[in-house]
Order: sequence, then structure tokens, then C-alpha cells
Amino acid sequence: MFREFNGLPAHALLVHAAVVLVPLLALVSVAYGVLPRWRPRLDWAVAALAIATPIATFLATESGEELERALEQKNYPAQILDQVREHSEYGDTLRSLTFGLAAAALLLLLVTSGYARTRKLPRWLAPVLTGVVAVLAVFAVVYVYLAGDTGAQAVWGGTL
Repeated sequence: MFREFNGLPAHALLVHAAVVLVPLLALVSVAYGVLPRWRPRLDWAVAALAIATPIATFLATESGEELERALEQKNYPAQILDQVREHSEYGDTLRSLTFGLAAAALLLLLVTSGYARTRKLPRWLAPVLTGVVAVLAVFAVVYVYLAGDTGAQAVWGGTL
């Protein structure tokens, strides 16, 4: 299912959604947390990105694992497979960070929603969640870069 699409490796197509959506989720969720006046305008975007982005990273990593298996089956040299594994490790870490960022962003949405039950929560919870979102956002963006760079080096550096 994740191996090919119209004769192309699915990973080459699916990875672009993650490369775009992860930084968007990071930016919009941090903006939502630190700019309370913008929350009514950003809440829908945070919710949509917090749902779509983990799906995109899951699809990208699953298709990447399929591509890695295909390269192993074609007996690619160990040096190339080592680069692919490094790229894969960055992708796996990115997937975990993205799931964490999405969960924290959704919790922040819930805590700041103004529902009667959320008004009883401690006031420090929203700033703490904003901090968690910001930290996860920074790490997610760094890992998008690391995964993207190692993948691009493997493809455009003449390795694959």
C-alpha cells in the first residue's frame, strides 16, 4: 500500500505533506498559545493541522519504511543503507514529536476554549501548555530539517 503510486515510490510523494504541515502546525500552534487575541481566528487551523499533520507524518514514515525494505531487497550497498537508516531514524523521531505536538496543541485548544468545565482548571495550565507546545514545535522543525536534509542528500547527492 505504501510502496508505489503510479510507478513512483510513494515516499517521494507523501513526504512533501509532512514537510509542509509540520512547520505549519508548529507556527500556528505557537502563535495560538502566545497571541491570545488571535485565538478565535487560529483555533480552526490548529485543530485541522493537529489532525492532518500526524496523519501525514505517519504516511511519510510508513512509506519510507517500505522504500527502505525495497532498497534492502535490491541489495543496495551498506553505505547507502546506512544513510537511509539515519534518515529513517530522524523520520521516526519526527513522527513521535509530531504526535506529541498535535496532542499538546489540542490540549491547549481545550484548556483555552472557555467551556464551563475548563474555567475551573488552574490558570497556570495554559501558559505551561504553551511552553510545551513551543518546545515541541522547535524540536519538530529541527527534525523536519534533519530528516529532509538527510533524505535530500541521499537522493540529490548521488547516493540513490
